[in-house]
Amino acid sequence: MNDKQLVAIEASQLVQDGMVVGLGTGSTANFFIEALAQRQQQGLNISTIASSTISAIKAAACGLTLIDFAQASHVDLYVDGADEISPHLTLLKGRGQDLVMEKLLAHYAKSFVVVADKSKLVSRIGENFVIPIEVMPSAWKMVKAQLLELGATGDIRLNASQDNVAVTASGSYVLDMRFPIQYDEKRLNDLLNAIPGVVEHGIFYGLTQQVIIADQGKLEIKQA
Repeated sequence: MNDKQLVAIEASQLVQDGMVVGLGTGSTANFFIEALAQRQQQGLNISTIASSTISAIKAAACGLTLIDFAQASHVDLYVDGADEISPHLTLLKGRGQDLVMEKLLAHYAKSFVVVADKSKLVSRIGENFVIPIEVMPSAWKMVKAQLLELGATGDIRLNASQDNVAVTASGSYVLDMRFPIQYDEKRLNDLLNAIPGVVEHGIFYGLTQQVIIADQGKLEIKQA
């Protein structure tokens, strides 16, 4: 059993009968979906909300009961991975195209639990990856110009074949940006939240209740 499977199985034990559970996207989240499906086969009664089409396909294939976010009055637990995790449990997410739904689930869930291996731990957000910023298609140039004035560097995200812009699940464009080190995670979160034309961004600040980290078969649980 690898570290991703280990944290996924651990997180699946947090799910209780009758819960509405948000499903993340990615390799670790896939292991969580499989572990959750196994618990459902053993009699657990739950409903799930997928953060992406690919997770919905995986969940359906595993036999999980899926509902749409618009149908739910609440989310009890959301389990997902992260691209980076800071010492204060701020996350960087959004390398995929489902940032808006991921942020919705993280915000509205009563508990947001992150599952990851040790490689995702960083000293600051943006250490290893660019920060994705979803923007209204009509506003991307103006938003980019404002970010450049603040000292950021980067450009609009292109699709996999590099022949057109990438479009997210919510119909937005993405600016992949790096910021000077003086912008800490709280300042960046507040700054990006305040820019008109920004739909959402990849800094998940103050949203995580628990992080489950695996390192060569050993588990460490970090509480917010």
